[in-house]
Amino acid sequence: MSHREWDIECKVYIGNLGNNANKNELEDAFSKYGPIRNIWIARNPPGFAFIEFEDPRDAEDAVRGLDRTRCCGSRIIVEMSNGRSRFRGGGPPRRRSPVYRRSRSPRRYRSLSRSRSRSRGRSFSRERR
Repeated sequence: MSHREWDIECKVYIGNLGNNANKNELEDAFSKYGPIRNIWIARNPPGFAFIEFEDPRDAEDAVRGLDRTRCCGSRIIVEMSNGRSRFRGGGPPRRRSPVYRRSRSPRRYRSLSRSRSRSRGRSFSRERR
């Protein structure tokens, strides 16, 4: 069974693994949180893996307990899998739009306040004609 067919409630994403991810090391670290059903390690491109737990509560506990800890020689990212692909067509991940909007919103608010003051001046000059 492909990792794409695993139960999304029990599926954990592990990122930032580096090239030398080891199934035994992952199993040792994650099995402390509960019985594991499956482990899948990406090889091309390397650097991430998925683990499927038997119980969704164990998956959530593993995310809380192991996120930002060291495993397989690097500090790993552990989160619940969202079921979507992170890479489109093998290229780099796309930038998420909410981050882009958040970073631009202060500028947008400042420019709106300036345009309001200018528009008042224009309406005043129209009334004088």
